[in-house]
Amino acid sequence: MLKSLVEAFKVPELRKKILFTLGILALYRLGSFIPVPGIPFAQFANAYEQAGGAAMTMIDVFSGGALSHFSVFALGIMPYITASIIMQLMQGVIPTVGRWAKEGEPGRRKITQTTRWLTLALGLLNAVGYLLLFQSDRYGVTFSDQVPYWLTSVIIVFTLVAGTAFIMWMGELITQRGVGNGMSLIIFTSIVSRVPSAIFSSGTSQDDAGMGLAITLLIIAVILLAIPAIIWMERAQRRIPVSYAKRVQGRKMMGGQTTYIPLKVNAAGVIPIIFASCLIYFPAQIAALFNVGWLDAFANAISTGWINWLLTFGLIIFFAYFYTSMVFNPEELSDNLRKQGGFIPGIRPGSATVHYIKNVIKHVTLPGAMFIGLVAVVPSILFAFTNNQLIQAFGGTSILIMIGVALDTMSKVESQLKMYNYDGFFK
Repeated sequence: MLKSLVEAFKVPELRKKILFTLGILALYRLGSFIPVPGIPFAQFANAYEQAGGAAMTMIDVFSGGALSHFSVFALGIMPYITASIIMQLMQGVIPTVGRWAKEGEPGRRKITQTTRWLTLALGLLNAVGYLLLFQSDRYGVTFSDQVPYWLTSVIIVFTLVAGTAFIMWMGELITQRGVGNGMSLIIFTSIVSRVPSAIFSSGTSQDDAGMGLAITLLIIAVILLAIPAIIWMERAQRRIPVSYAKRVQGRKMMGGQTTYIPLKVNAAGVIPIIFASCLIYFPAQIAALFNVGWLDAFANAISTGWINWLLTFGLIIFFAYFYTSMVFNPEELSDNLRKQGGFIPGIRPGSATVHYIKNVIKHVTLPGAMFIGLVAVVPSILFAFTNNQLIQAFGGTSILIMIGVALDTMSKVESQLKMYNYDGFFK
């Protein structure tokens, strides 16, 4: 892998893309520490630490600590992810949006533009909600009376929405001009940025320094042992054999070969985890917007404990099936096989092939979904009993997202390396 990275930097175009990606991510991290104008930083930091709350902690994890600093990027990438989820769901509910998804590039541009506007709308709602929340009795943040209250409020809301738009723009820049998926890499950076402080907190959490160090090393060892199993599951496939009938085209004999259709056990990747986390995080956004006691209690209840574990596990399985059904279209796949003269041995072309592919997808998706669901939930259960910050920061959801994004990014770098006849990461 290190050799491949060295070879990647020898390619001028790829080196520029990698450096461009790293530069954008560094800019994102810098913005996470620039406070919003008008916020009394010291007062807010004390109030945030005292108020806490499981829901706010979960939101802060996905913002890379930007929320706890109330920086210009405090809203993080979640308004965009939430907007993307809504647009994905709308494709199956609103016929117009469904047609856009089938129109190719023009349709994708319409979906992208609608997602952008929806992101800004959600960002505006979140910004107003945080403004009201942090001025409530729970936090008690007060503004300086040297500037009119309305002007301070407008500046804060405008800065937060502009920060959301800037993050969205940076993510799209990485996707277009850099390496990998920009939005996924921003989430990856947010999660990784909290790991060093979590390791330090874990090592110093015990009265006995030796015990704290031992527990920290044990957790890291378990994580390192779990990584190969996660990678194996991410790359596992069910291969459906396909044969092509021999046919004469001109003077040449075509077809006759045997190949396969690769169906990944975890075809949805980290999408189910991100979608499930966003849906569970959404009530916390609503609670911040309205600042109602029972709503805040509900948001905290589903952000931790057995309700959170069951919801997370169930939503991950649901979104695994949902996203896989969007990626694989058995009817279209069967039709393409028929047009190309291909068939699955022992299965009749047409409806029988469609039914067979649907059954295979159904049976393959379940173990993959249950695996990532367990990996996401088990560390949360351990954190509930140990309260170790390293488990929270480097828990199942975080490690699945990090590994999934890392594998996807390496695959994209590998595909570009192959253009120059270099060995890839997965030699």
